[in-house]
Amino acid sequence: MGILSGYRVLDCSIAMAGPFAAQRLGDLGADVIKVEPTSGEWQRHASAGGASGNKINVSFLSLNRNKRSLAVDLKAPEGRQILLDLVKDADVFLQNYRPGVAKRLGVDYETLSAINPGLVYVSMSGYGEDGPYVNYPGQDLLLQALSGAMLSAGSADQPPQPAGQYLVDAITAYTAFEGALAALLHRERTGEGQLVQVNMLDAITTLQMQELSVFTVGNKPQTRSAEAHAHCYIRAPYGVFKTADGYIVVAMAGLDKLGKLIDEPFLQGLNDEADSWKFRDEIVARVRIRLLGRSSAEWLELFRAHDIWCGPVYGYADLVADPQIAHNGTFITYDHPTEGRVKTPGFPIRFSKTPAALDRGAPLVGEHTREVLEGLSRSQVEIERLLAAGVVGAP
Repeated sequence: MGILSGYRVLDCSIAMAGPFAAQRLGDLGADVIKVEPTSGEWQRHASAGGASGNKINVSFLSLNRNKRSLAVDLKAPEGRQILLDLVKDADVFLQNYRPGVAKRLGVDYETLSAINPGLVYVSMSGYGEDGPYVNYPGQDLLLQALSGAMLSAGSADQPPQPAGQYLVDAITAYTAFEGALAALLHRERTGEGQLVQVNMLDAITTLQMQELSVFTVGNKPQTRSAEAHAHCYIRAPYGVFKTADGYIVVAMAGLDKLGKLIDEPFLQGLNDEADSWKFRDEIVARVRIRLLGRSSAEWLELFRAHDIWCGPVYGYADLVADPQIAHNGTFITYDHPTEGRVKTPGFPIRFSKTPAALDRGAPLVGEHTREVLEGLSRSQVEIERLLAAGVVGAP
């Protein structure tokens, strides 16, 4: 049994952040019912990287394992009533509708908490439930740009640098996951449900706890230097450096030691804390030139032998083949009924007594509609009538 076995989650979210949060709850054993339109959730029709799949694209596949799919038209009164019936025994309700949509559909917190006072209602938004940006689209790249993070890396003459991941979506998902768990713990102690509000702007802003505190408390401006640098608030050298045959990263090396290893007299005798800021551009430029003289493997072997923090720059093929990744069991492999053999990132948290597990892959649209309705004691005749009327959908 998973740590959340016995809990039921109603996942009414779309795209990445909401489904990812609900998947994490499912990974820990919760019964997650993905409530989606009869035509299927938006992510089913918008494949990242063009990876379309057979019947389920990879985007949807990666964010919706350990869920059952209920395909239902919430705009139809009978469809909405099905959801309200499920709410009576649910533990968590999760949605990331645009502000105001939940109210119009009749699935807002006030309505659902009246039905089930113990419900943990997680509402996710782009910028907050109200305010001047309430109607702006909550999209990852837009929030990365707004957060200030893009101006913490690179050189002053380069464009702002976006992250190589869907960073805001991911941190918002984990924030919602954390909020749901905390609210469930509160309910276990008091019996009281509550509204949990999470927005992408606050999630990516609070993630930058150190950087923004350096700015707001330490009064240090966010200044990119002339030479490319991986983070404006970390001392040199800190970044990606080209070698004779590729790239490596070097992080906060002792200047005197590094100077001797790469045969760069300028670095020898410099003070790490004071001079690494004072001469940041010159340090980076001189290290950059020296590291061109040997291969990545040669530099990594030398630096590691002398406790210089360094590492290779991987692509995904390198990461998947990495021995530590294999040792950790970071990826899981399973057979999906329509997509075949699937290899995907697994579970980042390990519990000694209640481990996460894969019970089912991502469902087809409405794959579990009949099963869910049977659980609500709907008769077979009624189920067939709802299917024929288009109120619900099933394969």
